[in-house]
Amino acid sequence: MRLKDRIAIITGGAAGIGKAAVEKFVEEGAKVAIWDVNEEAGLKLVKSLNDKGHAVTFQKVNTADPNETESAINQVLKDFGKVDILINNAGITRDATIKKMTFEQWEQVIGVNLTGIFNCIKAVIPHLIANESGRIINTSSVVGLYGNFGQTNYAATKSGVIGITKTVARELGKHNITVNAVAPGFIATEMVEAMPQKVIDMMVDKTPLNRMGKPEDIANAYCFLASDEAAFVSGTVLSVDGAVTI
Repeated sequence: MRLKDRIAIITGGAAGIGKAAVEKFVEEGAKVAIWDVNEEAGLKLVKSLNDKGHAVTFQKVNTADPNETESAINQVLKDFGKVDILINNAGITRDATIKKMTFEQWEQVIGVNLTGIFNCIKAVIPHLIANESGRIINTSSVVGLYGNFGQTNYAATKSGVIGITKTVARELGKHNITVNAVAPGFIATEMVEAMPQKVIDMMVDKTPLNRMGKPEDIANAYCFLASDEAAFVSGTVLSVDGAVTI
């Protein structure tokens, strides 16, 4: 098991890609703290995995609030004694063209997708530095690489995530902490599958592999970057997108 006895925090871990990541990490031997605002889904997932003998906890955390992330990391340390891995997976969309986008829509997405990552990293890095080891994996998007109509706020945050990743990788490398980003393409989450079929068909047509990705595809990328196999990989952006960006 590649992550045996590692302690991982996975934000947005109650559903979608985050849920797939939680399930993958426990299969690989990790103990996982889920941070999410969806308490019902989070507790349901925890019960399911605890019943199978896995060590998983849930905390209701709004990552845009630094007080909540500080409180949450203290609880992780109380529950597990340390932290080894941070997966900044939580994210939201509030789509509109820039002409119609409200300041509230802009602020909400910036708060979770960008400030939330800053808050989580700030909460975790003192403990990773103390251990002189660790993994930080941030979720960007192919949208952060080439933009997308109606997603100025989302694209801005996902581009910003890449900047954070490369900068923090430079700053923390001397402490044996790797920092990387994963840029998913079109992934068949519950949210995407609820879109009109013609939109889904358009996404598939744009993807050279001629299918949408599965949440497990992203979870596998997270797992690789969190493992010892990726010990010399840092500051990179791993696109998991079926070649949609080429």
